Amino acid sequence: MKQNQTSARLSLLHPLLLLISITHSSFQTNASGNNETDRLALLEFKKAITKDPDGVFHSWNSSLHFCNWAGITCNQEQRVTSLFLVEHSFQGTLSPHVGNLSFLQSINLTDNHFRGGIPSEFGNLARLRELGLTSNSLGGEIPINLTRCTQLRGIWLSDNGLVGKIPQEIGGWSNLEVIRMSRNNLSGPIPASLGNLSKLQDFGVPYNNLQGRIPDTVGQLSSLSVFVVGVNQLRGTIPPSLYNLSTLTALTLIHNQFHGRIPLDIGFTLPNLLMYGINLNWMSGPIPSSFCNMTRMQGITMNENSFSGSIPSCFGSLPDLQYFHAGANNLGTNSSDGGDFEFMTGLTNCSQLQELGVTLNNLGGKLPASVGNLSQQLYQLYLGINAITGSIPEEIENLVSLNNVDLSYNLFTGEIPSYFGKFQSLQGLSLTGNQLSGQIPNTLGNISQLTQLDLSENQLEGAIPRSLGNCRQLNQLDLSSNKLTAEIPTEVFSLSSLSVQLNLSRNLFGGQVPDEIGSLENVEAVDLSYNFLTGVMPVTIGNCKSLKILNLQQNSFDGNIPSTLASLKVVESLDLSMNNFTGGIPTGLQDIQTMQYLNLSFNHLQGEVPTKGIFSNSSGLSVMGNLMLCNGISELRLPNCPTKAARKQKRAATIKLTFITVLVSLFIIFATGLLLLHYKTRRSRRQTSDADSALNHFVMVSYKDIHQGTNGFSSENLIGSGGFGTIYKGVLEQMETPVAVKVLNNIQDKKAHKSLLAECNALKNVRHRNLVRILTYCSSLDNKGNDFKALVFEFMPNGKYGMGSDVSMEGDMYSYGILLLEMFTGKRPTDEMFKEGINLCNFVKAAIPQDILSILDPAMFLPLVAIGDRGVVGSRTTGHTGDTGIEIEEMVLTESGRDCLESLMQTAISCSVDLSRERMKITDVAKKLTSIRDSFVASTYAVRRMPERG
Repeated sequence: MKQNQTSARLSLLHPLLLLISITHSSFQTNASGNNETDRLALLEFKKAITKDPDGVFHSWNSSLHFCNWAGITCNQEQRVTSLFLVEHSFQGTLSPHVGNLSFLQSINLTDNHFRGGIPSEFGNLARLRELGLTSNSLGGEIPINLTRCTQLRGIWLSDNGLVGKIPQEIGGWSNLEVIRMSRNNLSGPIPASLGNLSKLQDFGVPYNNLQGRIPDTVGQLSSLSVFVVGVNQLRGTIPPSLYNLSTLTALTLIHNQFHGRIPLDIGFTLPNLLMYGINLNWMSGPIPSSFCNMTRMQGITMNENSFSGSIPSCFGSLPDLQYFHAGANNLGTNSSDGGDFEFMTGLTNCSQLQELGVTLNNLGGKLPASVGNLSQQLYQLYLGINAITGSIPEEIENLVSLNNVDLSYNLFTGEIPSYFGKFQSLQGLSLTGNQLSGQIPNTLGNISQLTQLDLSENQLEGAIPRSLGNCRQLNQLDLSSNKLTAEIPTEVFSLSSLSVQLNLSRNLFGGQVPDEIGSLENVEAVDLSYNFLTGVMPVTIGNCKSLKILNLQQNSFDGNIPSTLASLKVVESLDLSMNNFTGGIPTGLQDIQTMQYLNLSFNHLQGEVPTKGIFSNSSGLSVMGNLMLCNGISELRLPNCPTKAARKQKRAATIKLTFITVLVSLFIIFATGLLLLHYKTRRSRRQTSDADSALNHFVMVSYKDIHQGTNGFSSENLIGSGGFGTIYKGVLEQMETPVAVKVLNNIQDKKAHKSLLAECNALKNVRHRNLVRILTYCSSLDNKGNDFKALVFEFMPNGKYGMGSDVSMEGDMYSYGILLLEMFTGKRPTDEMFKEGINLCNFVKAAIPQDILSILDPAMFLPLVAIGDRGVVGSRTTGHTGDTGIEIEEMVLTESGRDCLESLMQTAISCSVDLSRERMKITDVAKKLTSIRDSFVASTYAVRRMPERG
């Protein structure tokens, strides 16, 4: 019975067990099929990989279940939920089969080398929450299908090559919290639909090509914390709604075209802001003091705008401030009362401050001692291009963590502090463009980490300290435009670390360049121009294989040009002009493919000029002033190289010419001596009477008049002084306009008396726009009964000396340049032809070089006969010398004559440019004229006299 009951019960259960078995079998079959889809999709992903440097895919084989493959995560049902393969340097494309991984929630393939586009099939991943493809080589547009992934929380596509617009459909990503798409080539506007992403916290699209305005809808992003859109082409004003998002912690708008002003209440509407960047825009107005309410602020950058006014002194209430950059604005008043630097005293409370930059503003006055109380963590101090006066504060010595210091182009005086040698972390020091004097401190050689040192454009003297040779990390050294002397230490040329430049130009260095210059194998630019260096240029210069620019202009190098210069295969500019190089031009120079400029002018080179490479480009080549060069391309207008017979004939003519020249010179010297002796005797007899007669017709003024008119000869009225007199600006009752009064310093000095006489005679009737006219004079006794004499001139605030009024060497150079132009053109600056913007200078400049002959005064070229086979002036047709009445043939310049005269006119123009700082220095003029003279000696000029008519 019991057995029958059991059988019956089993018979009843059989159908149920069968159903369960069938159902279980069906489930297994279904699960197995879906898992197979994931496995096949992963194998297709692997197939699209062309390079696997780390061997990641070795584990992707049939011996392991795919859920155990590297980078794969599955759920309990063995469905792939995560694909994480970061920093493996894979190469290949993204397989569209990834779109079949229907349970996938996260993709992170950051830091690989995937190329091609983002497959549109990724839009099938309905469960996808994170998509990370940063730092690959992906291109194409962002697939619109991706907006179907409505569960996305974050999308990271930065550092690729994506193009096109940000899809307007991103407004459908209602769960999105993070968008990062920086450093692509995206264009178009920021979609207005962005405002629909109510959960968005982080929006970063810098370094793209986005255009248009920031949409007002960003004000709807109530959860937004980070908004970064820098380095695009966005424009217009910044929406006020953006400034009302109190949740913002980072706002970066740098390098766009935004204009307008920062709201004055920004510190109250954005109290949680940690970082604010607005540099490189068109913003204006003041820096709001409400910034000081952002007590969590860590960094402010507002460089290169048009902000004005003062820097808020309350910045000291920002205890976490780490960096503040406001360079290239209009901040400050250039005042000397120290008010411009009140903010610096406040910043001493910012104990976390690491970077301070206010370069290129209007900050004036002395740098306060409080600078030494800034944070001990400060490592960047940028104060360049302002109007800071006084000496460099000793208190800066306290800032021991300094890494970069820029005090360039201010008005600092005094010596360079020796304490800079204590800054062991210092890498960059720029003091260029100040008025620093004294010697370069030896202690600078103690800065072992120094990479850049710029002390140019100061008044430094003495020798370069040999200790600089200890700066083995130095890659840039600029000591140009100072008064440094002695020889250049071999330790400097031994600095193989120099890679950017070595600039020692425009100093007073002498001696020879040592062989150690060949150690500069990595340097790109060497400038030793405008010094007094001598001797031969070492052949080791050919070891400087990285050299792109070499400038040896205006020295006294001699000997042959080193043939090893042809080893400089990347050189672009080579200037050896105004030296004493001899011999031929190294033919190897024509094989340098990178050469764009070669200046060999004004040396003593001889022989044939090459015709290939740079020598075939007349616009990039200059060989003028080398009288013995021949051939070359036709544009150089050089003579043909002489034959052997011609050379022998020329040597004989040269000997004959030399003999005649010596005899004539001796005769002229003897005759001149007799003439001067006779003249001096007669002149001394008339000196006193001439002086009085020269001044008789002027209205007399008294010592009292002049004393009152110059405020008692006060220093405020002092204009300048010379060898025999001191000049004051003054106002006399007898005159309607201000005057300049020249008081003789030592009236008993015979030379001073002669100077007075000479000035009277020269200036009493002058009518010249570049010279002043004498108005009257004073000859009486001063308050102490001493003899007193003074001349009273017209006061010219900005004419006599070009664009400036101070008596100076530059003003003298201006006058000298005008004098040269008058001598060679025969025209005065007051000529009626000079009007409507035309003056003597630009008249001559316009005629150079093609029409130089047309502006020359024919009277300069007296009838001489050309000697030798290379005359400076030849002759053609009948002409006339004008006022001289001498009839001559038309003058025709030969090549050497044109070079000499053109150089002379250019020199005169360079002396008389309007801006005094751009005029040539007298030492440079002397060297230049000497070079022109040397070129002129081997030639002569002549116009042939025609027979008198009738």
